[in-house]
Amino acid sequence: MARSALLNVMVQAALKAGKSLSRDFGEVQNLQVSVKGPGDFVSQADLKAQKIIHDELLKARPTYGFLGEESEEIKGTDGAHRWIVDPLDGTTNFLHGIPMFSISIALERNGEIVGGVVFNPATDELYTAERGGGAFLNDRRLRVASRRVLSDCVIGCGVPHLGRGNHGKFLVELRHVMGEVAGIRRLGSAALDLAYVAAGRFDGFWEMGLSPWDMAAGILLVREAGGFVLDFDGGTDMLGTGSIICGNEHIQKALAEVVKRPIPTK
Repeated sequence: MARSALLNVMVQAALKAGKSLSRDFGEVQNLQVSVKGPGDFVSQADLKAQKIIHDELLKARPTYGFLGEESEEIKGTDGAHRWIVDPLDGTTNFLHGIPMFSISIALERNGEIVGGVVFNPATDELYTAERGGGAFLNDRRLRVASRRVLSDCVIGCGVPHLGRGNHGKFLVELRHVMGEVAGIRRLGSAALDLAYVAAGRFDGFWEMGLSPWDMAAGILLVREAGGFVLDFDGGTDMLGTGSIICGNEHIQKALAEVVKRPIPTK
C-alpha cells in the first residue's frame, strides 16, 4: 500500500513510541505510577510515549498544532493543521498486564480528520487510514462487517468506571442493547474498539464521555472502511460532544435507535 509522506511520519512516530511502550510493558510491575484521578492512572510509560510522538511529529511539521492527552494543547502557527494524540489508550489495561492498549495519532486539517494511525504494540497490529485512501490493517484493506440485523452482531462499548460517566444511564443503554444483540464486548481502549469496527471484528460501537484523542483516528478508520459514524445527537460533532455510535449503514442506525430508547417507566 502507498502512504503519503504525512502518514509515514505518523506511522514512524507510532512505531517508535510502541517500542518504548513494549519495553515498559515487559516490566509493567516496576513502573512508577501516579494517581491522576479516580480510577484513572498515568504512568511514566505514558509520558515517555507522548514525548517521543510529540518530538517526531513536531520535527517533521514544526508549524502544526498538537493536542495530546498528557499535556496542554500547543497552538500551531500553521493554523490549519493539528495533531491529536493519545500516547497510551488503555492505560489501565497496560498497568494490569492486559495486552489491549494502543497508540492513537490523528491529523486534523481545517476541522476535518484526514489521517489516522492506531497501533497496538503488544499484537503488532498497525491500523492506518487517509481520507479518500481507505483503511488498512498492516497491509490488508479493511471493510466494516456487512451484517444487517442486530441479532447477528457483536457490539463494542465503553463501560464507565469510578468517577467517570453516568452509571445509571449506561446501565439503561446496556439493558436495551444486550437484549438485541449476539454479544457485547468492552476492550478498554476506544481507539482499538473503533479499529475493530473498521476491521469487521465488531459490528458496531457506542460510548459517551470520550475525549478527542480517544476517537479521532478511529473515526477516520471506520469511515474509510465504509462505516457510518455519528454522535448521540445524530450529527457529526463527535469530537465536540464526546459521544459516538458507529457501524455499517444498517447497524449504525439500528444501534442508535436502541441506545437512545427512553428509560422504561415500569
